[in-house]
Amino acid sequence: MQSPVPALSHSLTALSTILKKAEAHCEAHKIAPDVMLNARLYPDMMHLTRNVQTVCDTAKGAAARLSQTENPSFMDDEATFEQLQARIQKTLEFMASVPEVAFDGAEDREVVLPAGGDEFKFSGAGYMATFVMPNFYFHMATVHGILRHNGVVIGKRDFLGA
Repeated sequence: MQSPVPALSHSLTALSTILKKAEAHCEAHKIAPDVMLNARLYPDMMHLTRNVQTVCDTAKGAAARLSQTENPSFMDDEATFEQLQARIQKTLEFMASVPEVAFDGAEDREVVLPAGGDEFKFSGAGYMATFVMPNFYFHMATVHGILRHNGVVIGKRDFLGA
């Protein structure tokens, strides 16, 4: 299996850039950062911070599970743009530490994903196709949507990254 690290890292870097633009927007428009960080698209949806955490968790989880590497645990205690940037950086550093050779044969490995007291079992290829990529981009797109809805001037090119 080809390593998912390059594609996920590219999008995490784009996410970092988007968050820098959001922080600058808050400063320019005298918006308290916690207002933006707690913004949601709808009351029953996750706030911006939780979506960023989930993007990071999905990326590092994919790298760990598919390479059979220990998945680092992050506290989910970020409350500032700076702390979210640090989480993205930790995620990128972990993913970069996984050698590409560790993904050899990963498409056929069993991946067990604990979720809410249940366990979901996938092949590595199925895990990437039916969980990692849809979940990762759902939360990336939600971050983008929250920020656009709140006036941050970003577009598709920001989402896609340089």
